[in-house]
Amino acid sequence: MNLLLQELPASELAPKAVQETPAPGKDPLIAQGLQKEQYIGIIGLAIALIAAVGFFSRRVEYAIAFALFLSVILIALFLFI
Repeated sequence: MNLLLQELPASELAPKAVQETPAPGKDPLIAQGLQKEQYIGIIGLAIALIAAVGFFSRRVEYAIAFALFLSVILIALFLFI
């Protein structure tokens, strides 16, 4: 008896109707309109981190600032190419 050639009985648990997916942009789990505040908070944390490190070592502060500046330049370059 070959099991691969046998038909499987229809399951009673199979869905009877197709579920509709929600419309894009209406997802209740995504916070809408908070991007500006998040960017301001991230930039504020970055400035505070650089200031805190700069309090202990100027060389490390300059290295972090240069790395951030170079990262922004490279990200912009790769996005627009």
